[in-house]
Amino acid sequence: MDRAEVDSRIRELIEPFNKKGVAVTDDTSFQHDLEFDSLTVMDFVAAIEDEFDIIISMNQQAEIEKYGQLVDAVTKMVDK
Repeated sequence: MDRAEVDSRIRELIEPFNKKGVAVTDDTSFQHDLEFDSLTVMDFVAAIEDEFDIIISMNQQAEIEKYGQLVDAVTKMVDK
């Protein structure tokens, strides 16, 4: 699965969590731009894990601050 396909699927998943309708780019911050709290992050990560049949560790979650980093990380995990 290429990055563009992963990006497209994650964009569909993020819609219900994007309460303010922020235009999501690779530089969009989950904490600052989207204002995700810890519960929202857990729900969003669970949705991604279910969609792609992957596990995102707590350490990986801590390193991912922006949307583009998430797409890159998921793309790498799906390619393994």
